[in-house]
Amino acid sequence: MQRLEAHRVWLWEQGVQSFSFALGWTVAAVFFVRELGMSPLELVLTGTALELAFFLFEIPTGVVADTYGRRLSTILGIGGLGLGFVVTGLASGVAPVLAAAAFMGFAWTFKSGAEEAWITDEVGPQNVGRSFQLGAQAGRLGSLFGIGAAVALALIDLRVPIVAGGVLLVVLAAALAVVMPETGFRSARRENVSALASMTGTARQGGGLIRRRPILLLIVGIGFFLGVSDEGFDRLWEAQFLVEVGVPGFAGLDQVVWFGVLAAGATLLSIVVAQPLARRFGALGPARMARALLVFDALRIVGLVGFAVAGSFALALAAFWAARLARSLAGPVHATWLNANIEDSRVRATVLSMTNVFESAGEWGGGPALGGIGNVFGIRAALAGSAVALLPVLGLYGRAIRHHGREPELVATRQVV
Repeated sequence: MQRLEAHRVWLWEQGVQSFSFALGWTVAAVFFVRELGMSPLELVLTGTALELAFFLFEIPTGVVADTYGRRLSTILGIGGLGLGFVVTGLASGVAPVLAAAAFMGFAWTFKSGAEEAWITDEVGPQNVGRSFQLGAQAGRLGSLFGIGAAVALALIDLRVPIVAGGVLLVVLAAALAVVMPETGFRSARRENVSALASMTGTARQGGGLIRRRPILLLIVGIGFFLGVSDEGFDRLWEAQFLVEVGVPGFAGLDQVVWFGVLAAGATLLSIVVAQPLARRFGALGPARMARALLVFDALRIVGLVGFAVAGSFALALAAFWAARLARSLAGPVHATWLNANIEDSRVRATVLSMTNVFESAGEWGGGPALGGIGNVFGIRAALAGSAVALLPVLGLYGRAIRHHGREPELVATRQVV
């Protein structure tokens, strides 16, 4: 069968993948608590198992993608995540859930960085901003419909949407094996060198590129603080609504339905706001991308603080949606900015994996600290801490803006050479 055009495949892949993730994740926490009786510690350990596997394997699998192909790596990752969801949905105890979470963290590393590297090389760094923007919009639409489907299926049985999301991901992986092209890939593998030596060399090349480009070091630092903030917010927003703010008893709606409404509202808001901005953001230069990211993260800080101190459901809802909107709009701009600064396409997936590892380190290092703050001082204090964790990011963006989205040290080095 003939391969499809890369941009079209990217849009379908992002939409279907997001639909599947929404199916699998929307009611997973409710399933863990209601059906499996998992304790707070076991819930945390589930996330820890996933993140630990991701942290350990992210760079090696990025090197594999740069050596053997981003298409293959993406397909393996999506298929593996699908299998993890199926095992999770069929689990009858805590141990299978923890094992599935660790496997999903491992599978995620295959697609992390690989799919972004694939589309960048297929359409070119100069055009990938548009693909990232439209892909994000397709993902938001997929998530919106996936949330609705998850809530509807969960009212039948909480296991059904989790298993259905996994099956759909496996089908997506099989479809990508047939239609996904790969024409822009240049393997980093060297001839007459063993596979292990070649992959080791690729890892060194990727690390060397980050060290030689100060702007990439700056982006890595930004990723670390984003990881700290996101981990606190993502783990605690449900608890904020349930414990501190309270959820209205409107029309006797089940909590599953309420959380579906909260997530769907944030996604719908992102779709509406992003639609008129997608084309403009897709064509931004480095300096304007840095300015846009500064604005988005400043708005996210305001939203997080408002969410932390909100005393009413209406105020908490508005602040929650504002924080989610700012993060959603920043995502594709950040991806475009990062890929635009990776000039050697042979190590693109490796460099992306290395930046993801630092974001994961932020989650590892900052998440438990914010959780400790929550245990001692309360959920509101921990959410406020998530906002504080973003403050260094504003300074880093400010540095990038002063240097027009680049780094003067790099320019000086090139002039000397």
